Amino acid sequence: MSEASTTEQVRQFYDQVGWQVTREGLYQNARYEDLRPVAQEYIHRCHLRVNRHLKPSGRYLLDAGSGPVQYPEYLTYSEHYHYRVCLDLSHVALEEARARLGDKGLYVVADVANLPFAPGVFEGVVSLHTFHHLPAGTQPRAYQEVHRVLAEGSHAVIVNGWTEAPLMRRLAWLVNLAERLGKRLRRKTQVIQPEVQAEQGTNPVKTAPTGTFVQKIDANWLERELASQMHLEIYPWRSINVRFMRALVHQKLAGKAFLRLLFWLEERFPRWFARNGQYPLVVIYK
Repeated sequence: MSEASTTEQVRQFYDQVGWQVTREGLYQNARYEDLRPVAQEYIHRCHLRVNRHLKPSGRYLLDAGSGPVQYPEYLTYSEHYHYRVCLDLSHVALEEARARLGDKGLYVVADVANLPFAPGVFEGVVSLHTFHHLPAGTQPRAYQEVHRVLAEGSHAVIVNGWTEAPLMRRLAWLVNLAERLGKRLRRKTQVIQPEVQAEQGTNPVKTAPTGTFVQKIDANWLERELASQMHLEIYPWRSINVRFMRALVHQKLAGKAFLRLLFWLEERFPRWFARNGQYPLVVIYK
C-alpha cells in the first residue's frame, strides 16, 4: 500500500467511523480504550504522565494528530499555553476539537509526517496514538518533523505502541485463558448480571471494531533510526493493552489494587517497562 493510499485510508476511517458518536455519547474510537470504572484511576494517571515532560507554559503547543481532544486530561497539556495548534487529517476530529477549545485552538488539516510549519515555532509538541498509523518507513520522518518544528530548549512527547510488546507476549497465554473462561461463564449465565453490566459501564465490546492501518515498532528500531539525529528518551506511558485489561482486570478480582501496584512498578522501574510494556512515551529534547 502506498503512503498516499495509507494516509487516505486513515483519514476516511476517522471521518466515517472513529470520530462518529454512538448512542451512548462516546466516540466509536472509544472501543479501543478501557472506560470501565475499575480502570479509570489508572488510565487517568497514565494520561497525566505527559505533563511531566512538557514545558509548563509557552505560546504555541502543537498537538500532532489531535483527534477531537476527547479526554479531560488532554486539555491539561495546553492549559498554560496561549494556543493549542490541533493538526489532524480528519475534518470531523478538528470540528470536535474546536467545540472543546474554541478560540484557544488553531486548526490545521495536514499529515504529521509533513508538518506545514516553520522550524522552531513550538515550545511544546504532543502526539498521542498517531505515529503507529504511519508506515514504518515514514515514522522516522514524522519524528524528524516534530524535532524540526520544536523550539530550542523545548520538549516533544510522543505516545506510540510497540509492535509486539515483550510483556504482553509473555502474558498472552493468561489473556487467552481468561477470555476462554469468560466465554464459558457467559454461555452458562446467558443473561448479564446487573453488577457485571455496571462494571462494563458504557464500554461493552460485543463485536470486534473495524480498524484502520496500524504499524508499530520496537525500542531497538526507534533508537537505531533516530538516536544519532536527536536526543530522545523512552519512558513508560502504559504497560498493558486494553485486551489484557478487559480479560483480567475486574473489580471483584481486586482490579483497582492491581493497577495501583502496576503504576507503582512502572514508576519504580521505568526503563524496563518502557522497553517491554505496550505503550512507550517518547520524549524528544531540543
